[in-house]
Amino acid sequence: MFSREFYEILHIIGIALMFVAIGGVAVHAANGGRKGESSTRKLVSIGHGIGALLVLVGGFGMLARIGMQHGAGFPTWLWIKIAIWLVLSAVVLIPYRKPALARPFFILLPLLAGVAVYMALYKPLV
Repeated sequence: MFSREFYEILHIIGIALMFVAIGGVAVHAANGGRKGESSTRKLVSIGHGIGALLVLVGGFGMLARIGMQHGAGFPTWLWIKIAIWLVLSAVVLIPYRKPALARPFFILLPLLAGVAVYMALYKPLV
């Protein structure tokens, strides 16, 4: 069994990997780059996937350490965090398909991160 702190660090490393990957794709697409032109496409994809997995494992590990019972219903704040995780897992595909949306990512994604942090720290809507 790992400590809550271990899972928290895992979670934060995953978040960093996801945001670095999404930011890299967004910058490349915003500058007119296409998916096939990126020399780091494989690295970015792997980083994003591993980041998403670490966020999930770290998050559920922390839940177990704070006493969330197996089979218990999830509180609303947790459903919101899961929805944000799903959005961040899929959003990396958007900049190449809709390059005009790459620039707004630099405002929208930090806002999503802020909502996720608020939900984690204050656990509203229990």
